[in-house]
Order: sequence, then structure tokens, then C-alpha cells
Amino acid sequence: MTSFRQVLRQRVNDGSTLWFGGAQDALSALLVDQSDFDGIFSTGFGISASLLGQPDMELYTLSENVATVNRMANVVKKPIFVDADTGYGSVLNMGRTVREFEKAGAAALQIEDQISPKRCPAATTTSTLVSVEDALSRIKAALDARHDPNLLIVARTDAMDPNEALDRAASYAEAGADLIQPISRTFSRYEQLVQLREVSGRRLSLQLMAGTWMTSLTRAQIEGVAAFASYPIAGLLTTVHAVQANLAELARRRSGDFANLPFEQTSMAAFKDLIGWHALEEQQARYETGHSH
Repeated sequence: MTSFRQVLRQRVNDGSTLWFGGAQDALSALLVDQSDFDGIFSTGFGISASLLGQPDMELYTLSENVATVNRMANVVKKPIFVDADTGYGSVLNMGRTVREFEKAGAAALQIEDQISPKRCPAATTTSTLVSVEDALSRIKAALDARHDPNLLIVARTDAMDPNEALDRAASYAEAGADLIQPISRTFSRYEQLVQLREVSGRRLSLQLMAGTWMTSLTRAQIEGVAAFASYPIAGLLTTVHAVQANLAELARRRSGDFANLPFEQTSMAAFKDLIGWHALEEQQARYETGHSH
């Protein structure tokens, strides 16, 4: 029987580009699963915000991240690309991190070369990296810890100097990383992504965010270099904006009037369809009817 990880690896090897929508909990993962995206990216930025209401500074634990991914896996059918941060400790911790996410249902893992605890490069101005040797140890530990060889390991470098990023990417690929992921601020031109792809000999994983130069990339350019293309926080930031706007308007009105809110609400009927209400009702009725006989 072909596993979902085997299917994902085969699509990458065939030259396909997989598009992922970001999710921070089971509900947002379900929304992505029911969309036209190919898979779900579990964003650490979003998980920290959703679970703790705090910034992405690796404040949540491995167990909390794994539990979130497992809850996603319980309700989705599409592959989950997991933000595994720095591996949560030593190379021994990295091995456990990979095994735990694999059991939770991950299809691919993103591993970073920042020190632990890390800081999300989308929000911070500086990032401190571990040495190349330590980063390679993380990657090798991750590769060796896989029970399923089809679990994809994506090596991310947060090096902000383009030359350092190119050198690190080449080393990470040589160590066995399946894909290479840069951060958006390291490069400023598409030609540099092509160079990264050529120097590493690996297809890329790109994270697309508003406010970065990558918004200028076309679909053809992205698919020319990347196996994975993700919108990690578009859903999260859309949710925050819509909820803030509607709450502000309702707080201003302080009445029973829901007409003409800044953002239309999903109907209760549509939400029940989304969440699988009717299927569970039917399941419950089937068991209870059987029990009564």
C-alpha cells in the first residue's frame, strides 16, 4: 500500500510544486484541507499565537507542537508540512522530535539552523545561527531518526548574508536534506533563488508573505525553483484582521444588529457542514439505534 509520504515524495521527485496553506490549529487546518491547496503547513508563528497568545520565540514545547499537529492530522486528508523549529535541544532531542512528528502524522519537517530558542525571522531583525557543523549534526540526526524514509526533511537556513546562505545550503544538501529553504530577507532577486537551487542541487521550499520582495514572483518563477510553496501566515493574519474589525463594530453598536458588518459571518448551516456536524449526528444515531436493539 502506498503511503501518503511516499506519494508526496514521488510528486516532488516528478518535478511537481506542492502549494501549502498555513494553519495554526485543527480548525484552520480543516479550512486548508477543504480548499484547493495541496497540503497544510503547520506554522510555528501561528501555533505560538494561537496556543499561547505569545510571539514565535520557541516558547511552546515539542509536546505542545506535536499535539497540535496530531489534532490537525486527525481531521485532514492532505499532507502536513511541519515547522519543527530547531529540534528542541541537542541532536538527541532532534531524533525524538522527528520520531514524535512522524507518529503524529507529518509528511515533511522543516528544520532551522538558528540557536535555540529561535526567533521568527519574519518578526525579528537579527538571527543567531549555530555553526555549520552543529547544523549538519542536526540534519544528520533528523535523517537517521526517520522510521519512514519518505518523510521529507527540509533544511532551512536563516543566514542573512547571501554567500553564507549559499554555502550552508550546499552543505545541508550534501548531508542529505531533501529540500532547501531560505528566508525571504536573505535574497532580493529571483536569479538568486535560481542560484540557490543550482548551488545546492536541491529544489527549494519557499514561504510567501505579504510585505516581502517575494510578492513579485510569478507562479511560473516559483514553480521553476520550488517543490514547496507555502503561505504560512496569510490565514492567521486574515483571521485577526476580520475578527478585530467585526468585534470593534459590534462593541460600537452594542445591540442585536448584525447587518452590514465589515466582514460577513459564515452561516451556522455552512459552519456545521464545514465541521462535520451531520456526519457525527448520523454516526451517533446509528450506534444508539443498534444499541437499543
